[in-house]
Amino acid sequence: MTTTLNASQPLSSTRATDLLDQSALRDLAQRLVDAARKAGADAADAVAVRGMSQGVEVRDGRVEEAERSEGDDVGLRVIVGRRQAVVSTNDITGEGAAKLAERAVAMARVAPDDAYVGLADPALHAHDWPDLDMLDPAMPSTADLERRALEAEAAGLAVAGVAKSGGASASCGIGGMVLVTSTGFHGAYLRSSQGMSMTAIAGQGTAMERDYDFTSAIHASDLAAPQAIGRRAGERAVARLNPRKVATCKVPVVFDPRVSNSLVGHLVGAVNGASIARKSSFLKDRMGEQLFDSAIRIIDDPLRVRGLRSQPFDAEGVAVRKLAIIDGGVLTTWLLDCATARELGLATTGHAHRGVSSPPSPGAYNLHMEPGTLTPAELMADIKEGFYITDLIGSGVNGVTGDYSRGAAGFWIENGEPTYAVSEVTIAGHLLPMFKSLTPANDLEFRYGVNAPTLRIEGLTIAGR
Repeated sequence: MTTTLNASQPLSSTRATDLLDQSALRDLAQRLVDAARKAGADAADAVAVRGMSQGVEVRDGRVEEAERSEGDDVGLRVIVGRRQAVVSTNDITGEGAAKLAERAVAMARVAPDDAYVGLADPALHAHDWPDLDMLDPAMPSTADLERRALEAEAAGLAVAGVAKSGGASASCGIGGMVLVTSTGFHGAYLRSSQGMSMTAIAGQGTAMERDYDFTSAIHASDLAAPQAIGRRAGERAVARLNPRKVATCKVPVVFDPRVSNSLVGHLVGAVNGASIARKSSFLKDRMGEQLFDSAIRIIDDPLRVRGLRSQPFDAEGVAVRKLAIIDGGVLTTWLLDCATARELGLATTGHAHRGVSSPPSPGAYNLHMEPGTLTPAELMADIKEGFYITDLIGSGVNGVTGDYSRGAAGFWIENGEPTYAVSEVTIAGHLLPMFKSLTPANDLEFRYGVNAPTLRIEGLTIAGR
């Protein structure tokens, strides 16, 4: 068993209080910005990131590993004219802030010119934001995590046909960010996270199959029960036993919700402002076009209460808002930070993300595709032969051309019903016609950072035997 930072002990109330107190990080970020201006920077911003995580992994009823880590990291971005540099550290003491700032300014002075660098316009700054309920103050102890993992594993092993455990885990953490800019923005937030997973193995010898289930949430009260996670993992593994091959064909394909969100991810990757600016997206010329059926809406919502990726401002201090990326089937926007917005002659959409060692870049928050009106059973009812996908393998999606090809496993559909297990096939098509023929079911649940209901797509090629 590997243990770090005395992981066998619960987090003390005093230490928990210390983790929630960001005042020292606020002061440090402000000192860095002040030091950068004193060293000659025209503008500067500083981010301080706090992280604490602990987790337990079990197998066969015993703890295999328990870990806990804690740390604070800071990053300073300085701008001199049209040049910028970013430096980061996890250790600033004494005169460290001044020395870090001097080094950053020296680096910026020899950096290449970039016409698009700069801080956000103060008029765009977030000033007041709602309570997003992002912090569960009652973080579990290591003993609590161990209990959850053991209960999930026991439930999976209790499913008839499950031969062994692939392991179970439970984890929790607290993460947060402080942002201070030389243009007057001061903001901070903390977010907790908790999760649990179990992997079950069914069958014997070369006929073994494995599957999994997991749950993650901001608050423990929103987690699925350990018994439910283990049971679903076991049932899924057993259902995959004795898979068959299918002949190459072109049929309707139905994506289970745990893989349907990948299609939303492919869309959002293609509308990222950085890809548009580089002209490396297959959607670069399709703003305002009808990409989906007119009933389709795809939403990015950074202000969802208890959302896994919620935050009250972006990494440049810009106010964030709920945004329909696809509205009525039409592509309405790119995801932009300030630099990509300047390059494209547009306004930022408040989608800047940043680590301590890099400048801001665009990214999404809580994504979801709105549900349709049909149940999953109704969505499949008229399919004489088709493929219900529960697992995708590999990343054969070309964001430049839109070509789509991925390994897949799931169940063959006959007369509207999933029947026998299918594995070792490849599905192929192009994202534009896939988007156009997509139909969502009504079973949307918010379980991940990207969520979609069951989805049906017409006429994908299945490459089988």
